[in-house]
Amino acid sequence: MNNNLKHILWAVAAIGCVVFARCANQLTPQGGPKDSLPPMAVRATPGNATRHFDGRSIYIEFNEFIQLKDASKEFFTSPLMKTKPNLVLRGRGVRIDLKDTLLPDQTYALNFGNAIRDNNEGNPLSGFRYVFSTGSALDSMLMTGYTADAAKGDSISRAYLMFFPASLDTIPQYDSILLKHKPSVVGRAEGNGIFIAQNLKDIPYRVYALQDNNSNQTYDAGVDKVGFLDGPVNPAELEPISIWLDEWRHYPTADPQTYFRLFGEPAPTRQNLSGSERTGRHRVLLRFSAANPQIDTLTFEGIEPENIIREYLTTGRDTIALWFNAPPEALGDTIKGRIAYQRTDSLGNFVSAGQNLRLAWRPPVETRDEQRDRERAEKDQERERERAEAAGEEYIPPKEPNPFRFRVDASAEVNPEKNIPIEFDLPLTAIDSARIRLLEIPDLGDTLPARFRIVRDTLNIRRWTITADWDETSAYRLTIPDGVFTNIAGERNDSLGANFKIVQQREFATVAMTVRGKTPQSQYIVEVLGENGATERRLEKISSGSYTLRYIPEGEIRLRITEDGNSNSRWDSGSLIERRQPERVEYYVGPSGDQFIPARANWEVSVEVDMADVFAPISIEKVRLDLQRAEDTRVVKYLQDRAEKEAQRRNQGKDGTQGGGLGIGGALGGMRQQVQSTVR
Repeated sequence: MNNNLKHILWAVAAIGCVVFARCANQLTPQGGPKDSLPPMAVRATPGNATRHFDGRSIYIEFNEFIQLKDASKEFFTSPLMKTKPNLVLRGRGVRIDLKDTLLPDQTYALNFGNAIRDNNEGNPLSGFRYVFSTGSALDSMLMTGYTADAAKGDSISRAYLMFFPASLDTIPQYDSILLKHKPSVVGRAEGNGIFIAQNLKDIPYRVYALQDNNSNQTYDAGVDKVGFLDGPVNPAELEPISIWLDEWRHYPTADPQTYFRLFGEPAPTRQNLSGSERTGRHRVLLRFSAANPQIDTLTFEGIEPENIIREYLTTGRDTIALWFNAPPEALGDTIKGRIAYQRTDSLGNFVSAGQNLRLAWRPPVETRDEQRDRERAEKDQERERERAEAAGEEYIPPKEPNPFRFRVDASAEVNPEKNIPIEFDLPLTAIDSARIRLLEIPDLGDTLPARFRIVRDTLNIRRWTITADWDETSAYRLTIPDGVFTNIAGERNDSLGANFKIVQQREFATVAMTVRGKTPQSQYIVEVLGENGATERRLEKISSGSYTLRYIPEGEIRLRITEDGNSNSRWDSGSLIERRQPERVEYYVGPSGDQFIPARANWEVSVEVDMADVFAPISIEKVRLDLQRAEDTRVVKYLQDRAEKEAQRRNQGKDGTQGGGLGIGGALGGMRQQVQSTVR
């Protein structure tokens, strides 16, 4: 075995100080005094990989003074201990005091993550581990994998991997292992989503990935994300893998053998009316503890049922806004009502439940600034009245501010894909659209009325959009007279006028997309992501056919595609208990093997998307290829950014690299060796 491979295995299976120090040195800026090396472990008592361990304390000494950072989050044991060990700094080392009774014939690993850092510069010793066994042997198998967000397709960092012997009793259609048992081995992914789980046995395991958002090392639905393999897997039966050192991030990494798509689930709660409040004179919020509540009756004193407008604020309809279509004077400071709905009892059965509602509202208290402004305005009005009377003129008091509120999202240039959205504070009860005027003003010719439509949003009942067949060679004038819109409070709008032009298509890119579905009935959701990862365009119910996407901002774009199996125009999560994986989300990869599509202004780029390729059966080979593509893209971008910074420093006469800058060979030349999945 060559020296590089020995160093890698030592980093993976034990402490790894030598490897980290040597590789960190490759990235140290030349000519600078700053220490960029992590600490190195020089000795441990008892020694690392001790067998027949029966102690209660361990001491690990380093080559310099250290500090512990975020140890409560970074440090964990495998298997998990009911009471975490105490970590105490002593001299140039750390003492670990064990609190739990150790199991016989068990391999234990103390994982420090990035908690250990040098005392002066805070350089982390990543992936530090101490291993011992209470028996005569150390479990030596390992398994690698990749953890990703099922909804976004991006990597999930620092997820826990929990291994359970497959011999645990399970019900075929019901998976409760993660909820009922403690894992026998625990690993954790690094920042790139790759994990190397160690000290496994030569047995089949059921394996789960957990994004532990509340740091309690247990799965909490509604808080954490979870992923699982469909069946048991034995690390001894997996193919050989490559393990190498990520020279930039300073931790071991590997080709994945397994792939986890993590998803969130709603918290398992009983249905109940968890809250009710009056957030405005015309608005009441009802909050339920579970999705899709069944409301049998809902009444309020003095308000006819047909004058109660419901707005569902969440996908699961567990939060409902009630809007009262009534004049303000008809709504007292306190409204009484009653709701009857289906509640879940202690046995999990639905029963009819009734609850009285008493909802109070008070106008917001005037702030000091508002009071000062009001008093200043009153004094100005009084002076103006006195001046008018002295001059023998009629005094006309200023008009009271109109309480009707709405926002028009129209700038000097309108994007035809977005049209002109209008959002109102209160739902509307009437629109006199015949009084709205939209005039088209061409460069040449007469001004003409333009045909338009005003359409309500399907999700937000207070949002409307004015659409038209826009001509980018023309200017437009929109006039909305007063009294066109009437809301549930009986208020009406003031007049509004705006002049605008249409954005020029030549300033944007066009994507001509041809889609070939897996079947004629298959439907998909396609999102166009800009350079910053934000969604520039979202298309639903996409099937086989041709689509033209205009007004795409120029830059490097990506297509994120969801396989919408039930055609409900949204991504559906999975279920741990039902052992159901979530709907797949994949990125389109072009013929060149790159996810990124160059979108240039005044250009049309053609994209052919074969969904059979995009959603081909998941294989480890495909996962590895996608990861390599992403890593290559990251490396290229890093080198480009670094080259630009070096050029800027040289131009400023501040080039301090003295020929020691990082070249492509230094960035990509990491140690990469082929090893078996057994480390002894």
